[in-house]
Formats: sequence, C-alpha cells, structure tokens
Amino acid sequence: MSRLFIVLVIFLGVGLPLLAQDTPTPIPPDTGVEPGTLITGTIDDATPRQVFYFEGSRGEVIRFQLQTTDGNLDPVMTVFDDTGMILFNRDDRDGNRDVAVMMTIPASTRFYVVVGRFGYSQGSTRGEFELVLERVGVISEQGTNLLYNIPVIDTISSTQPQIYYTFRAEAGDIVNIEMVRSSGTLDPFLQIVDSNRFVLAENDDAPTNGTRNARIENLIIENTGTYIIVATRYGQAAGESVGSFVLTITESEKSGLANSELTAFPISYNQTHEDVINADQFTRYYVFAAQRDDLITITQNQTTGQLDAFLTLANAGLQPLITDDDSGGGRNARIERYRIPADGEYYIIAGRIDGETGTSTGDYRLQLVYEGSAFEGVNDGIPRLEFGSTTQDTITLEDDDSIFAFYGQKDEQVTIAVYRATGDLDPVVQLLDNNQTLLASDDDSAGGQNARIQNYRLPATGVYYIRATRYQGNEGTPNTTGGYNLILSRGLE
Repeated sequence: MSRLFIVLVIFLGVGLPLLAQDTPTPIPPDTGVEPGTLITGTIDDATPRQVFYFEGSRGEVIRFQLQTTDGNLDPVMTVFDDTGMILFNRDDRDGNRDVAVMMTIPASTRFYVVVGRFGYSQGSTRGEFELVLERVGVISEQGTNLLYNIPVIDTISSTQPQIYYTFRAEAGDIVNIEMVRSSGTLDPFLQIVDSNRFVLAENDDAPTNGTRNARIENLIIENTGTYIIVATRYGQAAGESVGSFVLTITESEKSGLANSELTAFPISYNQTHEDVINADQFTRYYVFAAQRDDLITITQNQTTGQLDAFLTLANAGLQPLITDDDSGGGRNARIERYRIPADGEYYIIAGRIDGETGTSTGDYRLQLVYEGSAFEGVNDGIPRLEFGSTTQDTITLEDDDSIFAFYGQKDEQVTIAVYRATGDLDPVVQLLDNNQTLLASDDDSAGGQNARIQNYRLPATGVYYIRATRYQGNEGTPNTTGGYNLILSRGLE
C-alpha cells in the first residue's frame, strides 16, 4: 500500500465523516501542481472530489483561492500534510460559494489539497471550479526555508546577532544572495554553509555600488541539497552594528545543469542524456574526461519537435575542435570516431543550426560512445604525427626510409611535404592507408627536388601512414642521403 493511499485513508477516516463513506482510491501520480498555476476541474456525481499536491517550504505563506465558475457547485476545500494531519477545512459558511484561505507552511514537505462538494459522494451540487495557489511571502523566523526571488525582512540586534535560513538548490544552480540594510547602523555580513557545515562562500561588502551591503554572486551549486545562509553583521557576535535588513536569493542567468559551461552536465563514455532545445535555451553543455588517442562518437538525435541538431566538440578552453550538422541522417548530428588529441577535459555543446538566431526546437537524445584507441594495432615503434607538426629525420645508405602514422577524418584534405635539410637528399613522400596500401606518392612537387602531396582528400576515417624515402630511379643520382623536415597539415601547406 503506497504512502499516498495511506494518507488518503487517514484523511477520509478522520477528517470528514461524510467523506468516510467514499471508497478510498490511490491518488494518480500526475496531480502535482506549482503555486501560481491556475487549476481547473469539474465536480459531479462521477467525480465528487479531486486531489492535488504541492511541495511546500517551511515559512512560506500560501494563499488558496477556490471559485465556482459554472453550475451550482457548493465547494469544500481541505488541506493536509503527508502524515494525514488536516491543516484546515473550509466551505461557504459565510454564504459566499468562494473559498479564500491564507496559510503559513509549518514544515518543508508535501501537502495535499482536496477540492470537493458539500457532502462529497452524498452531495448533489455539481459544476466547474478554478483553484489558485499563490506564494505571497516568507515569514522571517529562524530556520525559514527561503525561495528564489521572494525577499525576507528581519533584524540584527545585540541579542540576536545572527539569523539562520535554509534554501534548497539543485546541482548546477547558480545563485546570488544579497543582504541589504534597510535601517539602523547594520553592516551586513553573509555566509553560505553546506549541510556538513563547510563554509562555501562569504562576503562583507558587495563588490559593486560602494555600499556596506553584503552580496555573494554566482555561487555554483555542485550538489543537490539544503544549504544554510547565515545572515549576520561584521564582527558577528563581537560586532556592534544593529538594524533591519532585506535578504533575497536569486538565480543567475543560465542557472541550471547543462545551461552553461560553468554548470556543464558531467557525462561519461557510453552514457545517454535527454534534454530539450528551445527559444530560451538554445545550447546545452556537457563535460567529460578523455585520454589522448581515445576514439569517440557523439550523436544528437531529435526525439520530438522540429529540432535541427548541431554538435560542437570543444577543448577545455571551449575552442571548437570539430562541428557537425546533419551527419546523423535527417536533422540529426553525429561526430564519428573523433580522435582525442591530448589528455584532459572536453566539452560537448549540443544546440541547433544557427544557434541564437535559429528557430528549430525540440527534445533530443545525446550519446557519447567510446570506440577504443585510435592507434590500436599500430606498431608501438612507429611515431604518431599531429596536424600542424614538423618532424625531423635522416635518410642514410643503411636506412633509406621512415614510417609515420596519423589519424584523419573522412573528407579531410591533407598536405604532406618533405624538405631536404642537409646532404644531397632527393626526398620522396608516400601516403598509405591503414593496410599500408599506396594511395599517393610524390617526388619533386615542392620544388628543388623537395616532395609534396597537396590537398589529398582522405577516403575514410582512420589511421594513415606516411613513408619518407629517397629517389631511387634510373635517372639522376640515386641513393642520396641527408636530413629532412616532414610537415603534416590540413588543406594547403
């Protein structure tokens, strides 16, 4: 038997005798409401009552307004907590069919609102109703749970030099807490403490405006939980200033997990995450740790709406490494078998085509897959080259070639050049695929007997080999020797 079922039984059996004649039924899981939402419904013989729940925080003040909008409904409203204790029961005893009640939430827990008709299943009235739950403030008692954007007023005095408040925050929230003097000589001082009593941040004088007001800005919440605000004065118990203050907690722009690089969602290999792109949040950020030569595939697949997905893989400095629009088919994005260039953290930025100026929206599924090591199976003695790198080596009579490996993406254009540095070397450069089958070769295209393969488009994603050797033909001077510089670059060299 579920807790919700037990609570309803307690309510039916203890709270309203007429209601006890009804057969208790479990409350559906989709009846949660947020204060500030207009709730509408119908009460009739088939549905003599409706039940809603909301999450309340200690100290907040809630106004309940129930109004009949159609029919002859004689409404009754009852509120009780998750233990079954009735907090109030109201009907239209004053002759007005509307019900209006103000209540201070006694504890941070779940509360249930039952809307019915007088007599419930034994009643005869029916009709439609509107119910509004509205947060109208927060009381300033010690230990009150604060809510975003709802200020609280209190006083620091010689007998009460500090006051504690709590607030609930989710991992990824970015919060600002401000304590502004409203009277007296008070010099405000703020501390934020976690549930283990570790001080996360503190402030005496706000960084702007040149006042003595205290402000903690852009505090990133790393773990979901309850946090403590200590509102006090400079010097705390030993201080001398006194006066009243206004305390407010707000969220920064882009607050929330995955909404910015500061609160990027941690994702691991072979993990899937679902989210949404809309007009307010057109990019989502993910962060993961990787090692050099890891091969990864990232997909962003549209699940609902008309989202035209766009993926970016960026390094720890948020510099883009590779992007994709439609490689996943349709409007889906896919970065396939990308090689990680160095150990460290990397960001995945999931968005839409044209970013802020784009118009497509919808839900998506993001997946990060580990595909193994890029150079798996490549002899450990073969040097690995990076794009943009220059390598020096030597051709001798005894050692007439050298082999290098690099990893490339399909359709990348690569340029490979070998320039003589010493001796009489007449260099030749060759490009080979993963099976060491010859793809391209050059002798003198770089001028002065230097070799260059220019703007070669790679046919597939994977490992390629470069062979640097010397001219061994029948014309000219064979068996030349000397040092050389090998350059690997994307596009034009």
